[in-house]
Amino acid sequence: MAQPLMPKATAVWLIEKTSLSFEQIADFVQMHPLEVQAIADGEVAQGIIGYDPVQNGQVSREDIARAEADPNARLHLAAGAIPPNKNRGKGARYTPVSKRQDKPDGILWLLRNHPELTVTEIGKLLGTTKDTIVKVRDKTHLNSANIKPRDPVILGLCTQSALNAAVAVARARMTAEGKPLPEEQATAED
Repeated sequence: MAQPLMPKATAVWLIEKTSLSFEQIADFVQMHPLEVQAIADGEVAQGIIGYDPVQNGQVSREDIARAEADPNARLHLAAGAIPPNKNRGKGARYTPVSKRQDKPDGILWLLRNHPELTVTEIGKLLGTTKDTIVKVRDKTHLNSANIKPRDPVILGLCTQSALNAAVAVARARMTAEGKPLPEEQATAED
């Protein structure tokens, strides 16, 4: 069951403005009845201004009247009272300063060990730009003399499961396009 907005303030308002039992209020705001009783006694939530759930569309006046008349009745949160959660995109990942110099090493390792990954897939996996990946591949990176291929999982730039998933997607894409996988190319050349 969804919880009303500002449950303590809602409980304060329901205690002050209605004749609902502590159990009914506790059930509606999803608190323990003793906590609601402590609010009524003034031990908890001192200074909190009541939040009117009727005015804000969380419960109807009729539902409160029905629950006041029947001590066994429970208040129900109105449909659409709480807006649905919006899924936020992952966005850019933060890489600590201490690991930023390791990104080119991880990029070079991926380019050598997983040539099936595209520049875009490597960028998403490591949280880097296409430009950096191209510069590492073309050896035009500022620090190209000092770049050594190192596993990005060991460096902490990605997880093993994320790497495995990206490689699986890349292999499936190559198979669907009818391109040979990198191991098949190496055995065909030998």
